[in-house]
Amino acid sequence: MSRLTAILPCNDLDASEAFYNRLGFTRPERPPPGEEDTYRMLSDGQGGELHLTDAVEGWLVPGRNPFGLYLYTEDVDALAARFPAEIVGKAEDKPWGMYEFALSDPDETLVRVGWPSRLRSAKT
Repeated sequence: MSRLTAILPCNDLDASEAFYNRLGFTRPERPPPGEEDTYRMLSDGQGGELHLTDAVEGWLVPGRNPFGLYLYTEDVDALAARFPAEIVGKAEDKPWGMYEFALSDPDETLVRVGWPSRLRSAKT
């Protein structure tokens, strides 16, 4: 078994963690009081993981964030409803075969949320 986990640099760990909490990712363990809290491991409880870390100065320039993430989930519409003001466009079937929407996290990381259109169509 193997898996890949993204490590995402952030300018404000608290703001980023709150954003990803809305996508269903939580931090099961917190460091004891007084310990440094500059690396956060989030999980959706279904095998999805995301690690947040303090950005090195100069990595995240406003308007020029090169990072992006794709969250595959059947719950596209439910997640879209949690972000009415942040969504770029709307959840829709795309020509590349995904039902998806896009938004930006607090550091302008592109986050696409989607599910294959053919699998979605099979359920309805």
